[in-house]
Amino acid sequence: MQRVVEIEKFTPETVYENSLRPTTWDEYIGQDKIKKNLKVFIEASKKRGEALDHTLFFGPPGLGKTTLANIISSQMDANIKTTAAPMIEKSGDLAAILTNIEEGDILFIDEIHRMSPAIEEILYPAMEDFRLDIIIGSGPAAQTVKIDLPRFTLIGATTRAGMLSNPLRDRFGMHFRMQFYTHEELAQIIHQASRRLNKYTSDEASNEIARRSRGTPRIALRLLRRVRDFAEVANEERISLSTTQYALNELGVDEQGFDEQDLKLMDLLITSKGRPLGLNTIGAVLSEDESTIEDVLEPYLIANGYIERTARGRVATQKAYEHFKLSFPQQQKMGGLFE
Repeated sequence: MQRVVEIEKFTPETVYENSLRPTTWDEYIGQDKIKKNLKVFIEASKKRGEALDHTLFFGPPGLGKTTLANIISSQMDANIKTTAAPMIEKSGDLAAILTNIEEGDILFIDEIHRMSPAIEEILYPAMEDFRLDIIIGSGPAAQTVKIDLPRFTLIGATTRAGMLSNPLRDRFGMHFRMQFYTHEELAQIIHQASRRLNKYTSDEASNEIARRSRGTPRIALRLLRRVRDFAEVANEERISLSTTQYALNELGVDEQGFDEQDLKLMDLLITSKGRPLGLNTIGAVLSEDESTIEDVLEPYLIANGYIERTARGRVATQKAYEHFKLSFPQQQKMGGLFE
């Protein structure tokens, strides 16, 4: 039987979110191409009696990378140990994890792009040769102790694949880019989750939440829980469209799924009159961390054509101007930018 070993601590909200996570391929909606390929690779590995090859998932947050890792462990009938790169501060931290791994186990490292170079150096032989090289002492008296490791599978997840070093990226045998979800897929996820919450949604309500969820299951489930609160107070047995619309409007989520920070970002780029703005400037004006802008705000806006990254900075597109019902600057329309 599969045993899940959690290395990091989880808050009650995270534990509650986990209860809505799918646990089988049939429950997992979306990412069809990734699922299809993974099923083949898992079946082949099981037939050979081998551990699955190291796997890297990358893409914006909230698209199901952690969920896929847990489903893989279930399908491989393997134990899974879960941690995040920022929690591995010293070489001893990684050594302690690796020396407790058993044959066929899965090690899931979230935010793997934040792993320090020194820790990466220890991970290389562990991934490639299933060997742990530990240096004892320093200077001329330093000695390297080699410890053989059982064959295991490392699953890495990152929102910023470009920040991974080439040696680390090349040691993953499988790379999968997570895609944003369609409204139809999100509506299915919401309907499925509402059954687990014992608070069913109407088809119209599910579609409304899906439309405002920025193509992201995590956001869809968060909005569903908040809409459910409004429905409880309204004494609704089934979540209606009117209550859903009212709740989402009260939460500051507009019809395109934009919240206050999204609108501020687009408004800032529009008021710059076509002049590209750098990440530092945007972060300072919005009082937002640069990594949050790059990992949370920008991916959806870029993927849906509301902003663009240029060599000189970020600019709003014609679609962003149309969202605010403004005229697109003629200089940008002709391909030039204001100086």
